[in-house]
Amino acid sequence: MYSKDLYKETICKIGKRMYKKGLVVANDGNISYRIADNEVLISPSGVCKADMTPDMILKTDMDGNVLEGSGKPSSELLMHLRVYLTLPDRKAVIHAHPTFATAFAVANIPLDKIIYPTAYSFLGVVPVTKYGTSTTTDLADVVEECLRKGTKAVLLQNHGALTSASSLWDAYYLMERLESYAAISYFARQLGGGRELTDDEKAKLEIKIARQKDSGSIY
Repeated sequence: MYSKDLYKETICKIGKRMYKKGLVVANDGNISYRIADNEVLISPSGVCKADMTPDMILKTDMDGNVLEGSGKPSSELLMHLRVYLTLPDRKAVIHAHPTFATAFAVANIPLDKIIYPTAYSFLGVVPVTKYGTSTTTDLADVVEECLRKGTKAVLLQNHGALTSASSLWDAYYLMERLESYAAISYFARQLGGGRELTDDEKAKLEIKIARQKDSGSIY
């Protein structure tokens, strides 16, 4: 069983990967993990994700009150808490501004065509939220609206991207896959558009995904 300190270390490791891979720049992005019913670990405000250390990670309750740590929690704490309140099975949330995914978010173009089965198997359809002002309950509201449709990843209109999962690493890998999918989709558009799977191909893919989920293995 992971301890609180190990979760903090994992948040820092993921932050460094996010920065190295260009999923965030400067002090953008935020990472959180729900360690108990009323306890959430979250990255600090105003700190580059590559420079985070475990002692910087704060603990809050589900009302946003700081329980442990100095400094301020991420200004997007409200959005993270809303994910946990909406979908209790989600334990980790990652918000980033990856270049290609954010370009689709700014252009208000969802990733809803099944042109790349590998990405679809993990991400499903990726919608674009309505616009919500950053750091406010408006943004939390529009994220909740999309999450209630069962999505694992969303594009935040004119803002960035958000992924959520049952573990920190799963949430992070979804963000990596989302950016890869967005890049592939972008370049496919430059080449004349991606070929969408036929109805028959989609049906076979859905059967395969269901079988893999039942067996606990995808790719």
